[in-house]
Amino acid sequence: MGEYNGAAVGAFETDSYLVACVAVDAAVKAADVKVEGVERNRLGSGACVKLRGRISDVRAAMDAAEEAARRMSPVTKSVVIPAPTEGTEKMLQMTIRK
Repeated sequence: MGEYNGAAVGAFETDSYLVACVAVDAAVKAADVKVEGVERNRLGSGACVKLRGRISDVRAAMDAAEEAARRMSPVTKSVVIPAPTEGTEKMLQMTIRK
């Protein structure tokens, strides 16, 4: 896996890549998280962003990202996984490396 194996993961989707950029900027300024991946939506202009770090940092970053994004467009989906299982880690790595 990667250096993030076992760290909390936060993921969110937006309908706009530019909104995702604004949200990521707010997230990394708000907490000690790393951007693990940004994937463009194949069917539209949106993006899915994955953040990694300690659970408290991931939650703070996700809150900041959603607040920043909401000013422009709603976040369509978001989730925080406090302790990803080995199977979840494998799935996350597959989508990041595609």
